[in-house]
Amino acid sequence: MKYLVIVESPAKEKTISKILGKDYTVKSSFGHIRDLPKSKIGIDTEDNFKPTYIAVPKSKQVIANLKKAVEAVDHVYLATDFDREGEAIAWHLQELLKLKDAETSRITFHEITAEAIKSAVKNPRKLDMALVDSQQARRILDRLVGYKLSPLLWKKIKRGLSAGRVQSVAVMMICDREEEINKFIPVEYWSITAELQKTDIAFKANLISKNGVKFEKLSIKNKQEADTILNDLQNAKYSVSKVEKKERRRSPYGPYTTSTMQQDISRRIGFSPSKTMMIAQHLYEGVNTGSEGVVGLITYMRTDSLNVAKSAQDETLKFIEAQYGKGFLPKTPRFYKTKSKGAQEAHEAIRPTSVRRTPELMKEYLSSDEYKLYDAIWKRFVASQMADAVYDTTSVDISANDCIFRASGSALKFEGFTKVYYVRDEDEKDDLKLPVLEEKDILNLLNLLSEQHFTEPPARYNEASLIKALEEHGIGRPSTYAPTIKTILDRLYVRLEAKKFIPTDLGIVVNNFLKTHFNDVINYDFTADIEEKFDDIAESKVKWQEVIKKFYAPFETDITTAEKTAQRQKVEPKMTDEKCPACGKPMVIRDSRRGPFMACSGYPDCKTTFSVDKDGKKVSNEPEVTDEKCPKCGGMLLKKRGFRGPYLACEHYPDCKTTFSIDKNGNKVIRPEPEKTDIKCAKCGSPMLKRIGKRGPFLTCSAFPKCRNLQWIKQEPKTTAEPTTKKTTKRKKTKTPK
Repeated sequence: MKYLVIVESPAKEKTISKILGKDYTVKSSFGHIRDLPKSKIGIDTEDNFKPTYIAVPKSKQVIANLKKAVEAVDHVYLATDFDREGEAIAWHLQELLKLKDAETSRITFHEITAEAIKSAVKNPRKLDMALVDSQQARRILDRLVGYKLSPLLWKKIKRGLSAGRVQSVAVMMICDREEEINKFIPVEYWSITAELQKTDIAFKANLISKNGVKFEKLSIKNKQEADTILNDLQNAKYSVSKVEKKERRRSPYGPYTTSTMQQDISRRIGFSPSKTMMIAQHLYEGVNTGSEGVVGLITYMRTDSLNVAKSAQDETLKFIEAQYGKGFLPKTPRFYKTKSKGAQEAHEAIRPTSVRRTPELMKEYLSSDEYKLYDAIWKRFVASQMADAVYDTTSVDISANDCIFRASGSALKFEGFTKVYYVRDEDEKDDLKLPVLEEKDILNLLNLLSEQHFTEPPARYNEASLIKALEEHGIGRPSTYAPTIKTILDRLYVRLEAKKFIPTDLGIVVNNFLKTHFNDVINYDFTADIEEKFDDIAESKVKWQEVIKKFYAPFETDITTAEKTAQRQKVEPKMTDEKCPACGKPMVIRDSRRGPFMACSGYPDCKTTFSVDKDGKKVSNEPEVTDEKCPKCGGMLLKKRGFRGPYLACEHYPDCKTTFSIDKNGNKVIRPEPEKTDIKCAKCGSPMLKRIGKRGPFLTCSAFPKCRNLQWIKQEPKTTAEPTTKKTTKRKKTKTPK
C-alpha cells in the first residue's frame, strides 16, 4: 500500500519522510488551505451562524498538488499540529480534498522523532469534531467582533483601525496601567538602618519595631519622626536578643509552557515573543544534527500543559544521576500541574526530545539565536527534574532601648537544581555575610542611617509582564500572545519605549470609545469567560452555535446603538511652539511605531520632520561634525541619525559611502575589512571576498551588489572530551546580507 502524510509545514516533510520510508509520501499544506473570505464577513447570522469557507487564493497550486497526491495513494494520514488549530486544518483538508472516512486517519505527535512518528502511525484516530467546533467558534466569534467593530471605528474615529476580542483587551490593560501611573500620588516614608560590628566584620540591620509595635512600610512618615528615633538611639546599648537558624529549601520551576517560555526568554535573552516562537518552530520541525540526520530538538511549542512523558522523565533522571551524582535526584520524581483554566493536559510541556542532546553537543548545528533558546529550554527542563537547592539562613534580632533591629543572612548549602538553571526570585535579597553571633552579644555601633523613600507607581507592562497578566486573567491562549502583541504595535495603539508599553494617543481614543460603547464585550471578564466556553465546546458540553448566539444578540444591539449615538472622535496631534523651517507653519507631535516625532502641520504639502528627545524637544536633523576621519578618502566623518539610531558617515557621500555603527557608549564600531581570496565567483567570475558575519565566516562576490552570490565557509566540527559519533556540519540556507 501507498500512504500520504499531510503536515502543515514544509520543514517537516524531509524529516518525516526519512523516518517513514519509501512507502510514504509526505506533503505540506503550508498552513490553512481554507478560510473565511476576506472581502465579506462570510457568516450567515440568520442561518444559525453558518460559515462560508473558501479555498485560500495563495494555496491554489498547493491544493492542486495535494489532490494529485491523494489520487496516487491508498490511505491518507492527516498529521497537522497537535492543537485545536491543527485539528481544524485537518478537517478543512478532509472537506476540500473530499477524503473518504475509511481512507483517512488523523495522527498526532508531540515531537518529531522516529519513535514518536512511528508510534503515531501505529495508533491513528478519527477527527475530533469537538476540537474542530471549538476552533470554529473562536474563529467565527472573532470574525463577528472584528468585522462589526472595525467599520464602526473607521466611521467614528479613523479609517484603517481594527478591533478584536483579545487585542482590544490587551490595549485596555496597557491604557488602564498608564492611567494608574498618571493618577498616582507618591507618599513619603523613611527607613532607619544601623551599621554594627562584632570583631572585624561589619553588617547592617534594619529597624523593625519600637515599643513592641512592628513598623510597616509607611510607619515613619517624615524626617522629623526619623530624627527623633535617631536621637534616642545614638547612645543606646546594642545587644543580640535572638538568633534563629533555619534551613530553607528552594524548589525548581516547572518546564516551559508557551507563555512561561515567552516571558522568561524576553527577560533573560531579550527576544520578542514572535521571535521566540519562530525559533522554537524551527527547533521543533527539525535540525540537521550530522550523523543523526534531521531531527526535532524540542517537543511541540504551543502548549499550556506541564505534563511530561514518563519515558522522557526516566531518561532525564538517569542523565542527572550520571552527570551530576545521585544527590541531585529528588526523593520522588517531580510532577507539575498547570494552574491555567482549560489547560490541555493531553499535551506535554516544552522539553528537549532527548536530554542527551545537550546544548554543547548541538551548538555547532545551530545559529546563535537557536542555541540560546535551545540552551534555555534544555536547562529549564533538566532543572525541573532535579533536587531542591538548600540554604542555611540566619535571622538575628538586636535590641537597642525600646527598638528592635533585624539582620538576615543566608548561605548556599547544596546547589541542587541551581547547578543547571539559576533564576533570581523577585523577592530574593543579596546574601548578607554575618559574623558568628550568640544571644546577649554586645555589638559596636558604627553608624546610624536614615533614608528617605517615596512609594512608586505600578510599573508599565513589558512583553513578559503583559503575557503574564493576559494569562492570569484567562485572556487568549498560548498561540495568541505573540500575534496579539505584534498587532497592537502594528496598529500604533501602543509603542515600546525602553522595552515598556506606552499607549499612543490613538490607542487611548480607541480604548475609551470601546469601553464606553462595548464595555460588556471588551472587558476582562467576558474575554476570560468566553475562553472557558470554548473549552466546554472542546469537551462536548455545549454546542458552538449556542455560545455564539448568546453573545451575538446583545452585541448586535450595542453596534446599532453606537452607530446612532456615538459622537465622531478625532485624534489630534499635539501642537508645539516650534515653527516649520520650510514653510513657517506650526510643528506638531505625532506617533509612529518607533516613537513620537515632530512633523509639519502642513502635511502632505510640507513633509518636514524632526526626531524628538524624551522630553518632546526637537532634535536637529543636521549632521554633527566629529574629529574622526574617513579611512578611505580622508574626509571628515559626520554623525547622522537613521531609523536604527545614530551612525557615522563620510562627508563626501554619495561619492564615498563609508559608514560606521555607533555602540551604546557612543563609540565607533570598526568591522574587519573583507579579505581577498583566490576563489572565483561561480556566477560571474569575479574574485570572492571573505567576510565575518554573525554565523561565522562566509564568501561574497566582490561585484556586489550587481552579483549577490554568497557561500558559507564550512567549519570543522568542534571536538568534545567524550568520544562521540562523527558529525557533519549543518547545511544552512544562504541569505544575501543586506
